[in-house]
Amino acid sequence: MEQTETFAQIKRKTLISTLSLFFQSGYSAFLGLAANLVVTILLTPKIFGMYITTLSLISVLNYFSDIGLAASLVQKKEVSDDDVKTTFTVQQCMIIVAVSVGFLVTSFVKGFYKLPTEGVYLYWALLISFFISSLKTIPSIFLERKIKFQRIVLVQVIENTVFYLSVIIFAVLKFELWSFTIAVLLRAVTGLILIYILSPWSPTIGISKKSLKQLLSFGLPFQASSFLALFKDDLIILFLGKILGFEALGYIGWAKKWAEAPIRIIMDNISRVLFPVISRIQHDKVQIGKVIDRILYYQTLILAPTLITMAIFMQKMVFIIPKYGKWAPALPLFYVFCLASLFSSYSSPFMNLFNALGKVKISFTLMFVWTVTTWILTPLFTLWFGFFGFPYVLLIIASSSLGVSFIAKRYISFHFFKSIYKSLMATLCMGAVLLFIMQAVPHVYAGLALSAIFGALTYYLVLLLLFRINLVKELQSLFVK
Repeated sequence: MEQTETFAQIKRKTLISTLSLFFQSGYSAFLGLAANLVVTILLTPKIFGMYITTLSLISVLNYFSDIGLAASLVQKKEVSDDDVKTTFTVQQCMIIVAVSVGFLVTSFVKGFYKLPTEGVYLYWALLISFFISSLKTIPSIFLERKIKFQRIVLVQVIENTVFYLSVIIFAVLKFELWSFTIAVLLRAVTGLILIYILSPWSPTIGISKKSLKQLLSFGLPFQASSFLALFKDDLIILFLGKILGFEALGYIGWAKKWAEAPIRIIMDNISRVLFPVISRIQHDKVQIGKVIDRILYYQTLILAPTLITMAIFMQKMVFIIPKYGKWAPALPLFYVFCLASLFSSYSSPFMNLFNALGKVKISFTLMFVWTVTTWILTPLFTLWFGFFGFPYVLLIIASSSLGVSFIAKRYISFHFFKSIYKSLMATLCMGAVLLFIMQAVPHVYAGLALSAIFGALTYYLVLLLLFRINLVKELQSLFVK
C-alpha cells in the first residue's frame, strides 16, 4: 500500500513532517526554558539535581532497551504482522527486564546518591513511565513509515505541555520533588492514550524466528552504530575533562555547543524524516538520487550562510552580552568547530542513505573508524596542541564526508559538488561583505545591523544574478505539490 504513493505525495508528507519537527523543537525549547526558570527559582539546586540524576539513570536503561528492532521496522520495504508482533514482544521483554533490574537496585541507587524517600518515589515513577512509553513504540513506527511525523509531533507537544505545566503548578503549590514525580506519570499516561488514538493498534504477543533473524540483521549493526556514536561523542568529553581540566573543557563545550546548534536544529530534524522517506522509495534509485541532491542543496543553502554569520558575529556578541566576555578565549575553538560542523553535515544524508537501503554495515564501519580515530588522535593532538587538539581531530573526521560521498556513489547516482558549490560561493561573497562592514563601521550595534542587512542582500543577489537562483521562488516551490 505504501509503495503506491507518488513521489509528489511523499514530498508533501516530508515537508509537513519536517516543518512539524521544527515547530516541536522550538516549542519544547521555549516551554522547557520557561519551566526551568520557574522551578529553579522555586526549588533548591539539590532537589533539581536529584531529578536530573534520576533522569540520567533512566537514559542509560533506555539505551539498552532496544537492539535496533524499531529501526528495522521503519527500514523494511514491507512489514508483516509477524515482524510487528516479534518486535513488540522482544522489546517488551527487554523493557521488563530493564525495569525489574531498576527496581531491584533501588537500595543501591538510594544509598549511592543519598536519595530521600521522595527521591526514591521519583525514581520509581521514572521506571514506570519508561515502561509506559515503550508501549508507544509500534504505533509511532506506523506513523513514521507513513511519514506522518506531524501526528507524532502533536503527541510530543501535548506531552511536553502536560509535563511542564504540571511541574510549574505543583512547584508553586510547594510539592517540591513530588512535582516531578506527578508530572512524569501524567506525561507518560497522556502520551500513551494520544498515540493509540492517532495510530490505533492492538498489541499481540509472539516471536517468529524468521522475522527476528531478519530484523536483527539490520537492528544489531544499527544499534551498535548508536553505541559507537555515544562512545565517540560523549565519553571523549569525560576524558578531556580529566586531562585538560574543567576550565579548558568549559571553553571546548561552549564553542562546540554554539557551533553545532544549527546542525542540531536543522540536520537532526531533517535526518529523522529522511530515513523513513528513503526507506519508502528504496526501490527507486533515480528518485533517491534526486532526494539526496535536494537535501545537499537545501542544507547548504541554509547552513553555510548561518555558520559564517555566526562565526563573524560571535566576536562582537561575546562583548555585547553582559558577563559574556569570559568566553572570548574560546572564539578560536568556535571557528574550528563551525568549519567542522559544515563538513560533518554532509555525512548525515549519506549515513541515512546507507541505513535506509539496508547497508547498515557500511554506516557501522564508518562509525567504528571515526570512533577509533577520535580516541587515537585526541590524546596525541591534545598533547601537541593543548585544548585545540580535540577541535582539530573533529575537523579532520568531519572532512571525511567527501570520502563518504564516494562510497554512496557506488549505490546511488547524485551530484555532490553541483548541489553545493553555488551556495558556498554566495556564502563566501557574503562573508567578505560582513567582514568589510564590521571593520569599516566603528559603532558595534550599527556595524552588526548594517552587516546583517548587506550580508543577506549580497547572498540573495549573488545567487540571483550569478546562478539564477531566486530564494523566494525556491521557498514557494517547496509547497507546490
